[in-house]
Amino acid sequence: MAEEKILVVDDEDNILELMRFNLENKGYKVLTAQNGLEAVRIAKTEIPQLVLLDLMLPGMDGYDVCKEIRRDNNISNMPIMMITAKGEELDKILGLELGADDYITKPFSIRELMARVKAVLRRTAVQQIDKAYRFGNTSVDFDKHEVMKNDEKVELTLKEFELLEILIKNKGRVMTRDFLLDKIWGYEYIGESRTVDVHIRHLRQKIEDDDKNPQYIETIRGIGYRFNFGD
Repeated sequence: MAEEKILVVDDEDNILELMRFNLENKGYKVLTAQNGLEAVRIAKTEIPQLVLLDLMLPGMDGYDVCKEIRRDNNISNMPIMMITAKGEELDKILGLELGADDYITKPFSIRELMARVKAVLRRTAVQQIDKAYRFGNTSVDFDKHEVMKNDEKVELTLKEFELLEILIKNKGRVMTRDFLLDKIWGYEYIGESRTVDVHIRHLRQKIEDDDKNPQYIETIRGIGYRFNFGD
């Protein structure tokens, strides 16, 4: 039986109860909230493994809840699946840009919801990355700021290392260019997405076996990058 704790946020009682019943039936521990402020409070105090977040909420909407979670260092890596009646491509892209890990549109089948929940939990909770991480023939020591490939030290600039670290620690999650710019370079660089692209290119040249066909750092067209490897 699964032991993960899931926060379900929706202001419609019938949908809330439907998701709670089916998730609990699969062995998940379910927390619920019917507005954005309550959702943020529970996320910060209970630290669930996943948030199922409706976009259309009273007061603080789902987009703002997502932003609030992502800016809190204690829960910024918390997986979020956005659920909404909207089906427009723009809503999906905005949700992903704000840091959502997945997106499902109402009406949805319970079977599809459960499959997506399982996939997000598996992808984002494969392991707790602490002081070191290894992928393929490369190892990263976060404390020493050291990268070794084939037992030889890889010389990375500070920004290249910080970029690699944030990608690894968000393994499986799409990191938008603006998010990376904000976290690594600061607000004054917002809009200069080429800065990220240049550093990604240099990073690939140093850690990929074939930087023209990258295995680890995937480009998500029009959005950003995702780290896609783990032992």
